[in-house]
Amino acid sequence: MRRIEEEIGHLLRQKNASISVAESCTGGLIAHRITNISGSSDYFDCAIVSYSNKAKIDLLGVSSSLIKRHGPVSEPVARAMAEGIRRQRQTTIGLATTGLAGPLGATAENPIGTVYIALASADRTIVRRFSFPGEREDIKRRTADKSFEMILAYLADLEASR
Repeated sequence: MRRIEEEIGHLLRQKNASISVAESCTGGLIAHRITNISGSSDYFDCAIVSYSNKAKIDLLGVSSSLIKRHGPVSEPVARAMAEGIRRQRQTTIGLATTGLAGPLGATAENPIGTVYIALASADRTIVRRFSFPGEREDIKRRTADKSFEMILAYLADLEASR
């Protein structure tokens, strides 16, 4: 049985599609897992680890007022990150993660483990909020796992609608 990263790669290659990633809380883990697959250069364009707000603004085009109004760990910022990376890199899919892996940074609205994952395509942007338990590395791993599940679901939905 193929790992999920291999299955995603197979589907992207089959559809002649591409993906770029904007990672915050996952710190490059998603890109690492994608590029562990031989031949991933066929469909993987790039990843930007936009850990700071300044990087989100400068590299992804996220509005500083959006971050100020909603905070960096929010649905609007995740959406802007995914749409920004997709637009800038002109890929089929733009994926973004932003969240709190801890142990610092928790707020009443966003406790440790709060994560937003966004997937942008030409026809829509999907954003989901998660609350992951565990330590920092657990949260990062779970975020990457859910990201891959979202990509696979999107590609399967794309296939079913044909």
